[in-house]
Amino acid sequence: MVIKSVELETVCGIKSKLPENTLPEVAFAGKSNVGKSSLINALVCRKSLARTSSQPGKTQTINFYNVNKNIYFVDLPGYGYASAAKEIREAWGKMIERYLHSSVQLKQVFLLIDIRHEPSANDKMMYEWICSQGYEPTIIATKLDKIKRSQIQKQVKLIRDTLGCGKETTIVPFSAETKQGRDEIYELIENVFRSEETNG
Repeated sequence: MVIKSVELETVCGIKSKLPENTLPEVAFAGKSNVGKSSLINALVCRKSLARTSSQPGKTQTINFYNVNKNIYFVDLPGYGYASAAKEIREAWGKMIERYLHSSVQLKQVFLLIDIRHEPSANDKMMYEWICSQGYEPTIIATKLDKIKRSQIQKQVKLIRDTLGCGKETTIVPFSAETKQGRDEIYELIENVFRSEETNG
């Protein structure tokens, strides 16, 4: 996948109306501080398109990035940010649910999980919610460069077992530092186009 152009086209707050896009969308979900902005920046080959922050919970909107004028990367708000007020956390959750439930163009959901840790209760809830909406999420196991190579398979198995996902669920270990895993994610995104062409 060659990135020719990318722009932040639409930003939706808690009460914003979602855009009626005509291009396919792939969404990125994950808890605060899991490396979502770093992943999106790595995928679009930009250093600071999606804002990264040492403060978790920075993404409080749904951000639609138009990539190559033929697909949207949709950055969903980070969930499970403990320091945010309870009503704000609930509003973010409802915003994510509304998007997953109502987007006509959403073709693929990527759920980011920190490869170093067992998925949290929030991760499991998000995985189950995505599945309940009829999507088979692809898991991106972030921060790959923070563990030893010998630990990768053990941690991938831990994620699979904790989430309760089957063998058919794709788990891609990924590092924003080394870009390992990026080509596999590109391939999965390109599959969206292939299935669109087949169905279209």
